[in-house]
Amino acid sequence: ILKEDAMKRNLTDAMALVALTAAVLLAASSAAEGAVRLKDIARIRGVRENQLVGYGLVVGLNGTGDGVDMTYQAIVNMLDRMGIVVDLGAVNVDNVAAVMVTANLPGFVKTGDRIDVVVSSIGDADSLQGGNLLMTPLKAANGEVYAVAQGPVSIGGFMARAGGGAQAQKAFPTTGRIPGGAIVEREVPSEFVDRNRIYVNLNNPDFTTAARVAEALDKKFGAGASMAQDPSTIRVTVPEPYSDNVVSFIAEVEAVKIVQDEVARVVINERTGTIVMGGDVSISPVAIAHGSLTVTVEPGYEMLEPAPFTPGEPGAVPAPKLTAEEEKVTFTRVTTEDVVKALNAMGVTPSDIIAIFQALKASGALQAELVIM
Repeated sequence: ILKEDAMKRNLTDAMALVALTAAVLLAASSAAEGAVRLKDIARIRGVRENQLVGYGLVVGLNGTGDGVDMTYQAIVNMLDRMGIVVDLGAVNVDNVAAVMVTANLPGFVKTGDRIDVVVSSIGDADSLQGGNLLMTPLKAANGEVYAVAQGPVSIGGFMARAGGGAQAQKAFPTTGRIPGGAIVEREVPSEFVDRNRIYVNLNNPDFTTAARVAEALDKKFGAGASMAQDPSTIRVTVPEPYSDNVVSFIAEVEAVKIVQDEVARVVINERTGTIVMGGDVSISPVAIAHGSLTVTVEPGYEMLEPAPFTPGEPGAVPAPKLTAEEEKVTFTRVTTEDVVKALNAMGVTPSDIIAIFQALKASGALQAELVIM
């Protein structure tokens, strides 16, 4: 009998251990599903782009150029630099357009690399279709030239005209791109290591996320390897083994998985009727009356029983209920998604749903930040 009782106790303990292990694995799996790479939510300080801009001329247009005075003057100046003297009044600019050329200079590009440029008309040109950009220096904010652009302009569309004023247009013919149209002439020095330290800047500053990043980096590289200085910046010390191979160290830092924390937020676009909600958005007990529609969110509780063969006591957890008057739609553990589903089931228009959410926020029942676009 004693042997049989011992076997039963061992079986019970084993089943409890299996259940506990399954719960732990399930929790770990859920956490892992929400984890993202650090490089997807942050960047290394010093690794950045620089904006370039220049003024140029697009030639070879089929009578769709502009007739503004600055284009006349620009052509005269250009010809003068080439040794050709021409009177300002003798210039025809129907086939020429004045444009602004913009580009982003990525970090660590080298002399001779090519970057894309965007060409935009600043006069009254009708179209840049078929045009060719003449050599245009591109300057940074410090006034220095970092690239030179030139080449045929691709507008990705068209504009056609017929007699009687009829015309057809696709996309925006006054803006185009030149893939690889600029050649880098000067490198931008990038310093991303400062006294044997690098700094990680979060794209969305958050105290909780910054603390999690520092904790994860300490776990990987040793205690004291990093410190969260503020909600946006985490200081990381380069370990001795990586002192001569900082690139590999940064690659390992960027690969660290983090569960990002976010503020509960509801984003509404009134023009399109789009509503985007985070997963942590909740609604306090409230009653909604909108026209002939009535929606009620009531406090409630749900009993939870522990899993078989596991320790624990039964308990009650909050489980508010949502009811709608016209159709018998009932939800437990109410979220904004539930409210939207109930309202959609009754044929409520997006504009009415937006008005309801604005009223929920004003009443204090919506436990989230409301962003109106």
